[in-house]
Amino acid sequence: MSEEISSIIADADDHMKKAINHLEMELVKIRAGKANPQMLDSLVVDYYGNPTPINQIANVSVMDARTLTIQPWEKNMLQPIEKSIIGANIGVTPQNDGVIIRLSLPPLTEDRRKELVKKCQGEGEHTKIAIRNIRRDAIEHIKKLQKNGLSEDAAKDAEADVQATTDKSTAEVEKHLEAKEKEIMSV
Repeated sequence: MSEEISSIIADADDHMKKAINHLEMELVKIRAGKANPQMLDSLVVDYYGNPTPINQIANVSVMDARTLTIQPWEKNMLQPIEKSIIGANIGVTPQNDGVIIRLSLPPLTEDRRKELVKKCQGEGEHTKIAIRNIRRDAIEHIKKLQKNGLSEDAAKDAEADVQATTDKSTAEVEKHLEAKEKEIMSV
């Protein structure tokens, strides 16, 4: 197999892994009824005019299975953090006692669980689309090489390798979705 084909396949595999890593990060943000500090990772707070991730201006920790506490390093950041949480619309109302902010996660109803599963499946579908697009681009590169003198057999073998990588990545996406669905649906 030529170096160019190896490079195309390795590049496609790398991009597919990045798509799966993105899916993992998105699934962590979807709460499954348990308190998880990573739920707030995407939350940004106006810190003296700069949008700053919450974990860079406060300590986010788990108090119990359904409660997160946010303790800012500067007391004057309580209001902006509270405002950011309300604006993020994560389905939790912050409780500010002047020192820390508590987020009490309500127990999930059956309907809310089904909604969250649908949201997970939507994220999974976005990832599968990204994987298919990566496969398409890799196969287009291989076809260009074939027009420039690559043998038909070598091109078919390379396309089969790209398809095998795609199948493996899609199966991994399914595995992540099944695990998250099981986590969400368990009471």
